[in-house]
This record gives sequence, C-alpha cells and structure tokens, in this order.
Amino acid sequence: MNEHILIVDDDKDIRDSMHEFMEKAGFNSLTASSAEEALKILKKSPVEVVITDIILPGQDGLELTDLIKENCDIDVIVMTGHSDNYSYEEAINKGASDFIFKPVRLEEVLLRLKRVLRERQLTKERVQILGKLEKLAITDALTKLHNLRHFYNQLEVEVDRANRYGHSLGLLLLDIDHFKVYNDTYGHLEGDKVLIKLSQTMRSCLRTMDSAYRYGGEEFTIILPETGAEEAKTAAHRIRKAVEAEKFFPEPNKPCQVTISIGVTEYCKEEEFADFIKRADKAMYLSKQAGRNRVSSLFAEQT
Repeated sequence: MNEHILIVDDDKDIRDSMHEFMEKAGFNSLTASSAEEALKILKKSPVEVVITDIILPGQDGLELTDLIKENCDIDVIVMTGHSDNYSYEEAINKGASDFIFKPVRLEEVLLRLKRVLRERQLTKERVQILGKLEKLAITDALTKLHNLRHFYNQLEVEVDRANRYGHSLGLLLLDIDHFKVYNDTYGHLEGDKVLIKLSQTMRSCLRTMDSAYRYGGEEFTIILPETGAEEAKTAAHRIRKAVEAEKFFPEPNKPCQVTISIGVTEYCKEEEFADFIKRADKAMYLSKQAGRNRVSSLFAEQT
C-alpha cells in the first residue's frame, strides 16, 4: 500500500499507537495534534484519508472536516468518545466518509479505512469511465475530431456568447475536392487516411480557443470564437495551403495531392444560428463553383 493517511488527535498515546499500527499495516502515516497543524500538513503532503478526533484544541474535528471537504479531494473518518454530543448524521452532513466511536479497536479502524479507500478508488474509476463515455459521445471515431452533435451544441454556446458580449464569431465550412473520385480510385481505406491526416493538419493550424468538427462524410467545420471576417479568411487560407502541401501515397512512389474548398462567414448579431451555418455552406459552394481549392466568403449583407 502506498496510500498516505493523516491521524489527527490531541491525545499523544492514541495518536502514536494508531500511527504505529497503520505503518505496520503498510500505510504512509502522518500525525497532527490539532486542526491547525493538520491543515499545514495537508498543504505540503499528499493525503488520501484523514482520521480525526472531534474534540481538538482550537477548531474541532467537524470544523476541520468541513474545511477539508471544501478545499481538498480527501476523505475523512471522524472519531469521538462523546456519543451523546455528536451524531453520525452530523458528521456525514459535514462530508465525513465514516464515523467511529471511542474507545476504538485499531483493527476496526483499519477495516473502516480500507473500505473508505476502496470506495474512493471505485468513485475515481466511475468518474474516469464517465469521462471516457462523454468524450466518445462527442467524438468522431475516425478523425478524433468533435462530431456533428457536439458542433451544434458548441455553436449555440458561442452564438449566445457573441450576442451577450458583442464578440465577433467566425465559421468555416470545408469540403475535400473530388473525394469520391479518390475513394473510387484508391479504396476507402486510403480515403480514411486522407480524412485522418486532414483532421490533424486542420488542428495544427488552429488556436487553442478554436474547435474543429467532422460535419459529415468529407465535410468539416471550424468554429472561430472572437474572430472577425478578415481573421477568419486568413485562417481559412492557412488551412487550405497546409492541406495542399500534404502528400499522400495511395500507391507506392506515386504521390497524390488533395485539396479543399472552404466557405467563410461571420456571425451577424441576433441571427438564427441555422442561417449562420447555411451562409457558410453557400460560401463553400461558391469555392466549388469557382474551380475548387480556394476560399470564398459570404456575409449577411450579401445574402
């Protein structure tokens, strides 16, 4: 065991005997005689569980529990020899994970500690699993970009922010030129390689605040917060050139070039975000009609 625990008790004999017992059980044990001393230790040392008496000089154990749960990811086991003055419910309401009456058997404290640590680990695993599931729910499996569902959610957030604070908001819609021909010629596995590489290239051209999405098939979209028309066009040209510079080898020693057509638009205050998307889509088709491998922009006053 490598878990760190902190034993807080103003009775030196109890503190020392519990410390020695926990060390022999394989824990890294620290001790404190007061809440104030305990808080100083917690600022410097990693601790998973605090075992504290309620009756302490200065701040009591319940106040200490309150402070720990408010500021730290640490479990607390509370001990008391005054069963008439303090209740299990009171300790649990303060955030304690368990409540033990004195005089305590060290073997019982160890069992309670192991149970708290086991529940702590299970909680962490649940949080990790939920995090992975949430990520999967908003991620395109092939490209690892955000998916269409998350695009609509995030665009709604950014549109609301733009309306509320008066920020500019840019949107790009991209389509791979002649992608069906590429797939038909070289096969879908080679087409998938293009989609993956294009996604990586797009991400490398973006700022931290920007976000890229797989819109569907060979179409992608990029949200550019706090970005006006000219900045959005600059970003689009940067992405187009970066994609054009990539080389693909669906057949040995025969490099292929892939290009994209991009539509650019800027959000117009208070417009429906569906109109915002349609305008980006129209701009992208202007690039297609003009010969592909280019950037076209279209803004509210032009539609």
